[in-house]
Amino acid sequence: MTVTVRSYEIDMVGHVNHAVYHQYGEHARGEHFRKAGFDFEAQRAGGMAVVLLESRIRYLSELVLGEEVEISSNIEFGTGKTFRIAHVLRRADGSPAAEIDCVLGLLDTTARRLMPEPRARFAALLAHPELLGIDGSGG
Repeated sequence: MTVTVRSYEIDMVGHVNHAVYHQYGEHARGEHFRKAGFDFEAQRAGGMAVVLLESRIRYLSELVLGEEVEISSNIEFGTGKTFRIAHVLRRADGSPAAEIDCVLGLLDTTARRLMPEPRARFAALLAHPELLGIDGSGG
């Protein structure tokens, strides 16, 4: 997905405020899940939610007002209750501006506990699990 740096995202030094990078990552994750068929309505209806457990940003170069930034999402599932998403924020010329690495889980909103095997759950639930790198069998 692509975002354009807006005036209210700029700090006093003239570049994107550090906290805004987290918002860019959150927006990219939300859009990625929405396109796969797991928007906020689907999450609420299913009694579950994708939750952020950890986030780390590596700033590589500053972003400034008006720049278009492409945000990629690479999702990796392992075993257990968590999964990872790595985002790369790239300028229009393709050079990286930042990397965001996240650990997420799938929360049962009633029990308030992480659900096991999020990959298998997404494979069964989503209209387009392939957008998360999952085939229909959960692999």
